[in-house]
Amino acid sequence: MMSKRLILLCYLALSLAVTHVYSFNLDHRILIEIEDFELYARELYQDLDEPDLEYDAFETALKGYVKLKGEGQIKEHSLLTVIDMSVSANRNRFFLIDVDNKKVIHKSIVAHGRNSGGEFAKYFSNEVGSFKSSIGFYKTGETYHGKHGLSLRLDGLEYTNSNARKRAIVVHAADYVSSVFIKNNGRLGRSLGCPSLPKENYDEVIHKIKDGSLLFIYYPEENYMKKSLLANYRI
Repeated sequence: MMSKRLILLCYLALSLAVTHVYSFNLDHRILIEIEDFELYARELYQDLDEPDLEYDAFETALKGYVKLKGEGQIKEHSLLTVIDMSVSANRNRFFLIDVDNKKVIHKSIVAHGRNSGGEFAKYFSNEVGSFKSSIGFYKTGETYHGKHGLSLRLDGLEYTNSNARKRAIVVHAADYVSSVFIKNNGRLGRSLGCPSLPKENYDEVIHKIKDGSLLFIYYPEENYMKKSLLANYRI
């Protein structure tokens, strides 16, 4: 069976042979046809060369990034954070991508809410007190020091996560997000709904993404994938 990466390479080769590719420059808001966006997304995915990053999560995140970047809502940032809740919590599923430089500059494990599931997240909510993760696009806010130390506030941009501030959904570090915890317990620990990260290199990551970058929590939930104006954005 052909690997996903080999299939994408074949697709790129065929597309380049028959399609004129427009230059893609988000800062100048150059509009392109959807066929060209798909080619751009696949080319960027290949350039990232990150086998842990699933294409569907990446492409969906990139659609929202393109729309919000074009609207000037993430003016200063070329950084895109993708959290893929569709895979095991024991895998790397937090990816910090420098879109302009076509690099994954950080990846790690990340926890989901305790009522979202065990090793695999399956249930999501925007309700206060649900202790579940919320899927969708977020804009990063300011940092503060709380019970978990340095923490990063998040503002939900969609109906699925609009209560992020009310629910105190923030990015923070936790002892239960580590390979040692997985080894001792069989799976990663869980949060009260926050995307919790390992302590290693945590401060550096938070200072990179704070103050207005885009963060996307992905899960192919049927209603969300149909209704989200960001996940379904077409240029």
